[in-house]
Amino acid sequence: MPPATDLGRLLCIITGASRGFGRALATEMSALVQPGSVLVLAARSGDELRALQAELAGSEAGRAGLRVEAVPADVGQTAGLENIIEAAQEAFSADIDHVMLVNNAASLGDVSRFTKSFTDMAEVDSYLSLNVSSSLCLTSRALQAFPQRPGLRRTVVNISSLCALQPFRSWVLYCTGKAARDMTFRVLAEEEPDLRVLNYSPGPLDTAMQVEARSRTADPALRESFSDMFSQGQLLSCQASCGKLLKLLLDDSYASGAHIDVFDV
Repeated sequence: MPPATDLGRLLCIITGASRGFGRALATEMSALVQPGSVLVLAARSGDELRALQAELAGSEAGRAGLRVEAVPADVGQTAGLENIIEAAQEAFSADIDHVMLVNNAASLGDVSRFTKSFTDMAEVDSYLSLNVSSSLCLTSRALQAFPQRPGLRRTVVNISSLCALQPFRSWVLYCTGKAARDMTFRVLAEEEPDLRVLNYSPGPLDTAMQVEARSRTADPALRESFSDMFSQGQLLSCQASCGKLLKLLLDDSYASGAHIDVFDV
C-alpha cells in the first residue's frame, strides 16, 4: 500500500510552537493537511504565536481552509493545559478524521553544573514538572477529550532526543527528563493499541537551545563537540528534521512507541 500523501482532515496540537522546531513543524505540516484541518498552536510567547498564526492564515493552506488557533499558555501550569484542550475542543468538528498531539515544548535546564550540585528538590521538581509532568498530563487530557471512535485516527508524538538513550555529562536534568518522557510514551503505546505513538529524536538542530548548549555546558569535551558541530556546519535545519518526521507520519509504518532518530529515517 503506497504511503499517504497527506495527514487527512487533521486537528493537531503543537506545544512550543512559537519558535524553533515547533514553528517549523507547524509551517511544514500546514502543506500536508486537507481543507478543514485545524492547527492548535501553544506557547508562552503570545506575540510570536500570533505572528505565526497570521503567516499561516495568509498561506496557500490558509486560503484553502486551514484554521489556526493560537493559544498563549504555560504548559507547566494546569491552567495552561486546560486552555489548550479547551481551544482544541472548540475547534473540533465531526469532519475531523485525525487528531494528533505533538509534545514539543521543553527546556534544557541548567547545564552549567554537574549532578552532585543539584541538592534543591524544588529546583528539580520545577524542571520535571515542565518537562515531564506537563507532557503526560496534556496527553491524558487530550485522550479523554478525543476518545477512540470509528473513523478517527489518533496520534501522539513526543519530541525526544539522543539524551533519552545516552548520558551526557552536566546534562542530568535534560537527560533525565527525556528518558522519562520516552518511557511515558512507550507505556502509553502498550496500554492503547488503537493509538499511534512515536518518540522522534530530531537531531542536533540549529536553534537557540543549541546556542545555550555550546556556551553553557559545564563539561568541556561536550561543550567543544557542540561548538565543532556548529563551526563545521553539522547542525540540521529545523525544516529538514521536520521533513523526516512528516515522512514517518505519512508512511505510518513505525512500531507504536518506537524511538526513531532523524538519521535513521
